[in-house]
Amino acid sequence: MSQTLIEKIAQRFAVGLTPQHEVHAGDYLSIKPAYVMTHDNTGAVIPKFKSIGATKLANPRQVVITLDHNVQDKSEKNLEKYKKIEEFAKTMGADFYPAGRGIGHQIMCEEGYAWPLTMAVASDSHSNMYGGLGCLGTPIVRTDAAAIWATGRTWWQVPPIARVTLTGKLRKGVTGKDLIIALCGYFNHDEVLNHAIEFVGDGVKSLSVDERLAISNMTTEWGALAGVFPVDEITIQWLRNRADYISKRGLEGVASDIDGNGIHPRVNNKRIDELEKNILKADEDAFYAKELIIDLSTIEPFVSGPNTVKTFAPVSELKNKDVKINKAYLVSCVNSRLDDIKEAAEVVKGKKVAEGVKFYIAAASSEVQKEAEKLGYWQTLLEAGAIPLPPGCGPCIGLGTGLLEDGEVGISATNRNFKGRMGSPNAFAYLASPAVVASSAIAGKIDYNWNNGGHKILGSVKVNSKKADKKTTVKIIEGFKPVVEGELIFCHQDNLNTDGIYPGKYTYNDDMTPQQQAEVVMENYDPEFVKIAKAGDILVGGFNFGTGSSREQAATALKYKGIQLVIAGTFNETYKRNALNNGFLLIECPELINDLKAKFGAQKLTVKTGMIAKIDFQNSVINVDSKSYTIDPVGEAAQELIVTGGLEEWVKKNLGS
Repeated sequence: MSQTLIEKIAQRFAVGLTPQHEVHAGDYLSIKPAYVMTHDNTGAVIPKFKSIGATKLANPRQVVITLDHNVQDKSEKNLEKYKKIEEFAKTMGADFYPAGRGIGHQIMCEEGYAWPLTMAVASDSHSNMYGGLGCLGTPIVRTDAAAIWATGRTWWQVPPIARVTLTGKLRKGVTGKDLIIALCGYFNHDEVLNHAIEFVGDGVKSLSVDERLAISNMTTEWGALAGVFPVDEITIQWLRNRADYISKRGLEGVASDIDGNGIHPRVNNKRIDELEKNILKADEDAFYAKELIIDLSTIEPFVSGPNTVKTFAPVSELKNKDVKINKAYLVSCVNSRLDDIKEAAEVVKGKKVAEGVKFYIAAASSEVQKEAEKLGYWQTLLEAGAIPLPPGCGPCIGLGTGLLEDGEVGISATNRNFKGRMGSPNAFAYLASPAVVASSAIAGKIDYNWNNGGHKILGSVKVNSKKADKKTTVKIIEGFKPVVEGELIFCHQDNLNTDGIYPGKYTYNDDMTPQQQAEVVMENYDPEFVKIAKAGDILVGGFNFGTGSSREQAATALKYKGIQLVIAGTFNETYKRNALNNGFLLIECPELINDLKAKFGAQKLTVKTGMIAKIDFQNSVINVDSKSYTIDPVGEAAQELIVTGGLEEWVKKNLGS
């Protein structure tokens, strides 16, 4: 069969595959990513790492640690936390970047960890950003990070893959940020939820690497798990420019610098030459679950919000509505690179920030700020009245100076405008490009000099059905049940969130025993669930099961209740990771869910169906009432986690092997 680019990259970084195994969407893989990045949350990963009995990193060169989230906090407690993280990194021999060097995702790109056609992960949802350089970047949870530290490996299920074709060219004054705002707002019915995206088409070549990074970064907000651009001459030239910069700058002094014998071990012309000769591409007849097309010439400067990326409007429309603002932000990993700062500086040159408005700026890294200062952009912004913040995160995640207060309106070049994320839940947050943000800061209201509106966005979506593959039997490892049987209990609700499954009021009660967790499971969804469900039952949910917070108990409580496994139309990806990391199996089978919805409707929250399901893992089918449903193969990587009881136990078993 043919493979997509993402499947080909995953194939390269999968371990333990049989020689004939060709990686495709749906496969569970054991992966050894090129790099794993953790930031301030390293402080939470360290005790997990130690609790599984690990005493050293499996591969110190695989581990990157950056301090970037709470860099404005100079309290003794935070400084002590930072000191402990730095000591751990240096003791273990990992690459470490201190507070002030910049945002971890930017460092991953600047220092060549996010290398084209490789796989890099991070315990942060915006690791999608690496796709702007053609690197398969995808988020993991903290337990995964600890597992990679200890063994070099974790698991990944290859998601369904969507192809997004970009046609035409952006008009002058329109940026990549406007494009991703349009994609989030125009295709706003979960078209790419939990998919990995490959961007293709003639329009790609009109986008700079900075724009590609911004677009890939915000595929997270679009609902995707990765957003990967092809590697082309623009990518190669960006790398050459970076190699030239580094050769003049010198090495950073991180642990891996010694590997290059005086030359940067990752970003160097020899490595770029090798990449240029071996550019990987998708096969022409590769299968994509979804195909989306959008015409770049129909995009204009857009603003998303307030408080959601699913709502957007042309800036020309909002300009006429006279939307007053209190704060403006040019910060974060999505839009604080050199091109962004230049764009904002050109808008504000010779002008002043409006009275009553605070305009906060922070570069994505210390090097970006240094270049912006050298070229005069930074000074232009300061002269206009912008308030500088240190390179790193901050207002974007509700930390430090400049948060939105009750009733305030903010416009930001960040990636998220969720209610309450940037401060008060009673504030209103909009997202826009750096130019629109800067223009609004000057005007005191949402504003931009753009009079070329009125274009209707031209975009389309096509959903593809995969032809039935030639059936192959799945190898079943020792200890894993080849067949599971149980009665189906049906909970119809789509988007059932983790608070419904395991109430928030119990989440931080660390003394809750497994039995107590089982007694309150699904309490917020249906108080009768605990009486209806019996040990050995198989729970069937709706679509996007387990959305919401990342609490692990939403998976473990069902396991402790005796539920054998959960079947749903789709799962939230973080929920899926938490479940399998705790040795609890999830299976996606949309056809079965639609049949049960048709049969039982939504009259009861929990239905004891009386239907017995027989799940045949060797042949990847579910048999219910004489009907068979095909499911994705549950491969050896997933089976191992079930047999060992989860990722931490798997790590303990594999330490030193």
